[in-house]
Amino acid sequence: MLQIPEGDFEGYVFDCDGTLVDSMPLHFVAWVESFKRHEAPYAEAFTEEFFYTQAGISEVDTVKSLNAQHGADVDPHSVMRVKMEIFYERLPEIKEVRPVAEIARQLHGKKPIAVASGSEEETVRRCLEATGLLPLFDVIITPKDVKRGKPAPDMFLLAAERLGVNPARCLVFEDGQSGIQGARAAGMDVVFVPQGIGRA
Repeated sequence: MLQIPEGDFEGYVFDCDGTLVDSMPLHFVAWVESFKRHEAPYAEAFTEEFFYTQAGISEVDTVKSLNAQHGADVDPHSVMRVKMEIFYERLPEIKEVRPVAEIARQLHGKKPIAVASGSEEETVRRCLEATGLLPLFDVIITPKDVKRGKPAPDMFLLAAERLGVNPARCLVFEDGQSGIQGARAAGMDVVFVPQGIGRA
């Protein structure tokens, strides 16, 4: 059950992966397979538990961080490219996170709503398109739009600016700790979306 805070919010910002769409299990499978193909020394250490701690962090930054931790030199951009090829092949498997998607549908046309995601723009758009949610959102913020990704507040502040709403009057839906930190740093209230909520 989602804990929605009281208040008359003027704008709403949604994370994508794990929040609007139940794509995280597929992202994990694609990560592991890409690491194996690149013979990354940390392929076995990349557990599902660790994967969820990276929610909201850009994919390139995740690989750079793992390289630093393990003294490796795996090409982050190649890992990301292969990972996304695997992910896109299986995109039709993705389902929406029903409780959150329903809220977005109810708000559409009534309140300004945006997506702020740590994934690349093409990934976000394709996930939303696969679940029929893309037409709901006029504003989509991804790492290319800001200097600093989550947990910095930049994405959320830019989303509020493009929505024409005071950040303090925005409500954010997030499943990742980095996104929650970023939203709070932007002065926004947050709804935590638990893993697996609304999954059939």
